[in-house]
Amino acid sequence: MHKSRFGHLAVTLGLSCCVLNMPCVLAQGAKIQTSDLISLDHVTSATALPNGVDVRDGKARIEITALREDVLRVRVSKAEKMPEDASWAVLGGARTSSAATTYSAKEEKVGFLTKVLDVSADRATSRLTISDRNGGILLQDAEPVEFHGDRFRVYKRMPEQEHYFGLGDKIGPLDRRGGTYQMWNTDQYRFQESSDPLYKAIPFFLADNAGRSYGLFLDNTWRTSFDFGKEDANAYSFGADGGPVDYYFIYGPKPKQVVEGYAWLTGLTPLPPRWSLGFQQSRYSYMTEARAREVADRMRADRIPCDALYLDIDFQVGNAPFTVNQETFPKFPEFVQELKDKHFNLVLITDLHIADRANQGYAPYDTGTAGDHFVKNPDGSVFVGKVWPGPSVFPDFTRKQSREWWGALYKQFYDEGVAGFWNDMNEPSVFEVASKTMPLDVVHRIDEPGFLPRSARHAEIHNVYGMENSRATYEGLLQLKPQQRPFVLTRATYAGGQRYAATWTGDNSSTWNHLRMSTPMLLNLGLSGFSMAGDDIGGYAGSSTPDLLTKWIEVGEFNPIYRDHTEKFTADQEPWVGGPEVEAVRRRYIEDRYRLMPYLYTLAEENSRTGVPMMRPLFLEFPDATADKHPLDLDAGNQFMLGANLLIAPAPYPEAPDSYAVTFPPVGWYDYWTGAKIASAPREAVAVSTGAALGVGALQSIKITPEVNALPVFVRAGSILPFAPLVQSTQEKPDGPLTLKVYPGDGCEGSLYQDDGISFAYKEKNFLRVKYSCDSGNSGLRLRVGARAGSFQPWWNEIEVTVFDWKSAPGKVTYGGEAISKLHFDESAHSLTITLPEKAEGGELEITAK
Repeated sequence: MHKSRFGHLAVTLGLSCCVLNMPCVLAQGAKIQTSDLISLDHVTSATALPNGVDVRDGKARIEITALREDVLRVRVSKAEKMPEDASWAVLGGARTSSAATTYSAKEEKVGFLTKVLDVSADRATSRLTISDRNGGILLQDAEPVEFHGDRFRVYKRMPEQEHYFGLGDKIGPLDRRGGTYQMWNTDQYRFQESSDPLYKAIPFFLADNAGRSYGLFLDNTWRTSFDFGKEDANAYSFGADGGPVDYYFIYGPKPKQVVEGYAWLTGLTPLPPRWSLGFQQSRYSYMTEARAREVADRMRADRIPCDALYLDIDFQVGNAPFTVNQETFPKFPEFVQELKDKHFNLVLITDLHIADRANQGYAPYDTGTAGDHFVKNPDGSVFVGKVWPGPSVFPDFTRKQSREWWGALYKQFYDEGVAGFWNDMNEPSVFEVASKTMPLDVVHRIDEPGFLPRSARHAEIHNVYGMENSRATYEGLLQLKPQQRPFVLTRATYAGGQRYAATWTGDNSSTWNHLRMSTPMLLNLGLSGFSMAGDDIGGYAGSSTPDLLTKWIEVGEFNPIYRDHTEKFTADQEPWVGGPEVEAVRRRYIEDRYRLMPYLYTLAEENSRTGVPMMRPLFLEFPDATADKHPLDLDAGNQFMLGANLLIAPAPYPEAPDSYAVTFPPVGWYDYWTGAKIASAPREAVAVSTGAALGVGALQSIKITPEVNALPVFVRAGSILPFAPLVQSTQEKPDGPLTLKVYPGDGCEGSLYQDDGISFAYKEKNFLRVKYSCDSGNSGLRLRVGARAGSFQPWWNEIEVTVFDWKSAPGKVTYGGEAISKLHFDESAHSLTITLPEKAEGGELEITAK
């Protein structure tokens, strides 16, 4: 281990931050001259471990272990003793998992093999290389790991054709290459294209290099930063202001495998209550019970499906959480029941700051003080900061007993029938200070299973504070009603926070640019574990124009969370604003969301088992679509997938009249709205890394002229999609048959998952799962309806099957060998519709062509 006279450290803020009680580091990409920079730059000894290797550079250590054949953990310490082995993000079972390795010691390097990976450290430089078993380099140090006091930096080689995705809902394009990013949860009202950091710290990214993918997760809760080639065009780097060098490597090679591996490491999203996938209406604020009732009644009167109504801080007494203003909401329990009777789920905001109101009969303050549940200043006094209620105190969510106290505060609201809760301002936001948050020396008292009891400065806990707030809420609700799935919406979070809450992208603006920015933000959130994510439909800050709100509602139909929300003193933003003509368009898309609910809920259940997000970039489904295997999304940045089957293609500049190209992966496609098969033209492909033309290949495209009232959506050939009759809320039982829409093509299949939508009875097999498949050709089509798995009974008695791209009236039609006469051929739409009886054992539908 050597000390270097000259070192460089990619860092993130100006020195002026020191006077603001913020981490004191230099401008991103700056180089500093230092005499105390410690660089681990050669190997003095190495020891085989049962699942890896322990490499030494003097007293410094690099420990590399295999948790699975395809998941590695790398820990680095400048001292002989490793930091505490604990994590807020990584599941205990994953962190202590172990895969057997084969030790390898050679003259120039030392390392080990798993069944799929070759790991080595260069003896002369200590630089780490991870390759596949064929010798293909996946990850390689560009420089030795560096420490500068408590700070550290890790440098990796950045191949020319490698692209990077993730880091949560950062601003900018989907691809992070060329950008620099900070992980420091920050209240960024009216954030814009250059705003960074934002509300979340998710230090995980997925790298794709010509179709081979890996993931890297830096498990460090301090302020961290990532530089993808700005400091050095040939290297990316990451580091932190303090805390451990502790990162995980997750190998694909396909990107979907990386996402699944990250979910194995940090946890899965629980299956949400089905109503949370419905349309949600909110604003800051519905000021009175009468106004909230008016909005709910208008939804039902205008036949606009809706499942949730939100109340922001003004329903409280002086903005104090867990209170109700009796003057504006005089009969609150009755009002909650009234909404339930109308099939609305009420969601209440409960900011984490507790009003500093001693001796005023404010129970959250009194019980919190009695239980010693608030964070403290270094001198032992309780920290007080100004937020919405004025002077406020802050729960110490690093203490298990404090989280339990917090969770119990929801009892009365939950008993009264409130359905869900919204944890806002939990970065934590503090007003009237330059840092926008607590001082970094505020003291947290960690008392948490898996951690050694100790005190920690806020500098260490800040990024995980919002996640632990949402955890306290989620676990509290689960304790209060063990048989009901909680719904929690959080603004700030950390890696692994998907275990406790859904999220949204924060205080966006009512502009066309923010509508454009929302798609890559949501896609990167999905890749970072947060499938259940949305944005404020119509924009939060400012007033939306009628066309902007219409287009946002259209695109929002295909986002996991579908919530219309705006701020105080802006124009109304409910779906009817602007008149009957635009309301009809918006209603049509909201209605389609509800018809599509069986598909959406099936995707949510898939996500809860696998970690694969509902809303996906194209490359997640089509990693090899381009000739040079660069991610297809780089050519079609406005497009995204909902599940494996739907491709949504909003205009890249929806406010402009210019036509644009929709780029299709190399399979067949159908128009979602009409069922017509798409006749596309070959598209000239370009290598993104070099700009070189690749010639006309398998990619196809069509030209589209944007329209305010229409959103282009396409269905992958070979899809079988389930649809339901229209309802006004997910609590309403659909009346009519289940519809299966069949889009013939290669690998034709589909699936359906159903349960009661709210309880955990599905864990006892009280669910319904069906798989479908089909074969088609010139002679006809065969559709197989699988036997039902699980004991949940379907709401339908019949199945209406519509087959698209059907050219003429059929010949013989049988189901389970019996003739079917209930059918209709639509010559103009080239579709055939057949009605089948529902059978638990399933059956085979055979259609012969004339």
